Amino acid sequence: MTQNRYKAIVGGQTYTIIGQESKQHMDMVLALVNEQLNEIKDLSPEITAEKAAILLAINAVSDQVKKQEELLQLKKYQADLKRRAARSVELENKIKKIEAIEAEAKSIMQKNGKNNAQIRNHVEAQQVVNENRKREIQKRAANK
Repeated sequence: MTQNRYKAIVGGQTYTIIGQESKQHMDMVLALVNEQLNEIKDLSPEITAEKAAILLAINAVSDQVKKQEELLQLKKYQADLKRRAARSVELENKIKKIEAIEAEAKSIMQKNGKNNAQIRNHVEAQQVVNENRKREIQKRAANK
């Protein structure tokens, strides 16, 4: 990766910064640093530049820790959403299978002339399908 050299003025001091960030990124960072340094100096006019820089560093690290905690929480939330999504897909597939069994059971009932018979749940539907398959197997066995 290419290293960029960047001339920066922070708190009236000139620094050369070497890194991989873009000029736009560094401009934004330095503007924020200078703004925060000025805020610290405005709140405590007697503070030295060194102490102001230390307070700024403490604030920056504190903000970084908070953002890392937020990121961890978001990653946990994302993982939970992925688990829920997978569970939803699993449940949708089960529902489709149940619906297919119920449709097959209704078809079997119609073929057997039991159009008015009701299937109350998927267990009864599975029983109808199983009984029909059992009869078909028995018929095939008898024809051999």
